Amino acid sequence: MFTIHLNTKSKIPLYDQIYTYIKDEIRSGSIPYQAKLPSTRSLATYLQVSRNTVDMAYSQLVSEGYIESKSKSGYYVCQITEMLTLPERASLTQIRTQQTKPHFTYDFSPFAIDIHHFPYNTWRKLSKECLNNFNNDLFLLGHKQGDIDFREAIQKYLHESRGVQCDKEQIIVGAGADYLLQLLAQLLQALSETCKIAMENPTYTQAYRIFRGLGVTTCCIPLDKSGISIDHLKLSGANIAYVTPSHQYPLGIIMPIKRRQALLRWANEKENRYIIEDDHDSEFRYKGKPIPALQGLDQNGKVIYIGTFSRAIAPAIRVGYLVLPQALLSLYKSKYNYYTSTVSRIDQAILTAFISDGYFERHLNKMRTRYKGKHDVLIQALKIFKSKVSIQGEHAGLHLVVTFHLPLTEEELIARAAQSSIKLYGLKDFFISFNETKYYEPTILLGYANLAEDEIINGIKHLYQALFD
Repeated sequence: MFTIHLNTKSKIPLYDQIYTYIKDEIRSGSIPYQAKLPSTRSLATYLQVSRNTVDMAYSQLVSEGYIESKSKSGYYVCQITEMLTLPERASLTQIRTQQTKPHFTYDFSPFAIDIHHFPYNTWRKLSKECLNNFNNDLFLLGHKQGDIDFREAIQKYLHESRGVQCDKEQIIVGAGADYLLQLLAQLLQALSETCKIAMENPTYTQAYRIFRGLGVTTCCIPLDKSGISIDHLKLSGANIAYVTPSHQYPLGIIMPIKRRQALLRWANEKENRYIIEDDHDSEFRYKGKPIPALQGLDQNGKVIYIGTFSRAIAPAIRVGYLVLPQALLSLYKSKYNYYTSTVSRIDQAILTAFISDGYFERHLNKMRTRYKGKHDVLIQALKIFKSKVSIQGEHAGLHLVVTFHLPLTEEELIARAAQSSIKLYGLKDFFISFNETKYYEPTILLGYANLAEDEIINGIKHLYQALFD
């Protein structure tokens, strides 16, 4: 519906104002060719004018060839591209260019997953069973922290697969990690007026943007071979540390037990110090045993654990979980218990069955095998570069971190790849703070999850040709 600001005090008739607005929108391309206009009756009702007023405006537009009337169908925009003025045409082209993303034959996205093997049949079956049970309660508001059965399923899964020590009362279910990070930011600000979050550098920049957007003071801490630097953390003045210890994002560093214990000691030194453990990509490890969660080592309620089903199942399943220590849980209940659950109870019921009936574990095992196959293919394909590349973070997750020993900047390497229809993602984009004067070899995050094995092989071959031919 058109939002037309009509001036009833103007000497210009109302029908003329409507006519001029629609004409200008058509000429600028805002109302495109073949778009259907609102009926005269509905537009008159919306604008609170007489239907005759809209009829007169439409009649004038028909007379001038801007729109046409189709019997028993309505009014449609005519093709008038040649009438666009040059400034308008340039503006429209610019808008369309911004809206159209370039197509790449090979997109090595570190954010993608393999959606081609989503368990459609199982999901359809569980969805049907949930709705066929005539459970009317699913259409009512449930528990504010998430349905009890769902939280029990999450608690059991986290304990068995990640070593997380908690009960269902400590779990808060929310619509994805972004929502839960926003909630957590509010909670931490209520905990301390001088809340300051230290973040790994490089890091998961979405979390950084969320914290900064909510006015939380942040600082960045450099990494070494064991993860976040404890010495720099102690000097930062931060009371919260945001870490990804089981598979550091994006470098893939696994924090060893000695560094984990040092991090817990830092948190225990002062009151109101906490660690946020983002267990990113923890489900996918290809060498050795799974790395237990840092939260499982915590004896004093200092670790806030956050996870999501988006990477393990599908991005559109916006369901995550937050495990709060008892002290923060009490603060949450006293200050933020007015929040209702942001996840549909139907989705919660489906996921409860998916986890409890063993489908989730089988799906993870299947995807772990598929991803390891792609992971191994990518490592083998990169051997074409010989000593020109170094690889890290290669035993877990859904991407490799590849440093190219070439006389190119990261931007130049990405640009050359783009000319060969290859989309690459530079490490530089994951830094909160970056020293431009420091020598920096181009480093790329090569994701492989949503590429077929032959696409991985051909993509790397084309990349080699783009850089050396």
